[in-house]
Amino acid sequence: MAVKIRLQRHGKKGKPFYWIVAADARAKRDGRYLQKLGTYNPNINPASIDLDLEECVKWIQFGAQPTDTARAILSYKGVLLKNHLLNGVKKGALTEEEAEEKFEAWISEKQSSVDGKKAKLDKESADNKNKALELEKEASEKRKLKAEQALIEEEAPAEETPASSVGASSAAGASSSAGASSAAGVSISICEPEENEYVRDIEKLIKQKIEEVQNHPYPQTEKPMNAQQK
Repeated sequence: MAVKIRLQRHGKKGKPFYWIVAADARAKRDGRYLQKLGTYNPNINPASIDLDLEECVKWIQFGAQPTDTARAILSYKGVLLKNHLLNGVKKGALTEEEAEEKFEAWISEKQSSVDGKKAKLDKESADNKNKALELEKEASEKRKLKAEQALIEEEAPAEETPASSVGASSAAGASSSAGASSAAGVSISICEPEENEYVRDIEKLIKQKIEEVQNHPYPQTEKPMNAQQK
């Protein structure tokens, strides 16, 4: 029976979480497995890998073939190096103590590099947060200055309105008085010809009457007699 060391997907949509399992090569990816060897969480940086080193080496010694992704994970955790050192011990190239010492030196070096990467990531994260805070402070200061300027601009026209209203009222008063005087002047100029014509007509009539009286005086007649006298 061919055995493969591969990843079995778990978790939820958009946030996968994998089990590292030894399973029959004919089984489905997420189907039955022979043994769970560890977990792999790619949702964090750096990725979290929890692996049973001894069991992985045992399955490799049995002839299990890891997939490409599983091989990269096993190499990252030192499983393939451990298998290589054990093969060297079997061949007599080195003792178990030497193999264990080399493996521990590799593990310590790997851990220091991982710690350095974590420290670098933490520093970058802190720098990004500080930059974001500075940008937010600058934006808030700009908003504050803009609001103060807008408030000053609103107060300035409110102070200027009384003078303008006084000027408008005086202008309105002047215009109204001018209009009244002009209207009165127009009425006078319109009414004066009518009055003069009326006066001239009356003077004409008087003159005519005087002339008639002068030209045609009444005849001197006797007083009418009474009825008795008749």
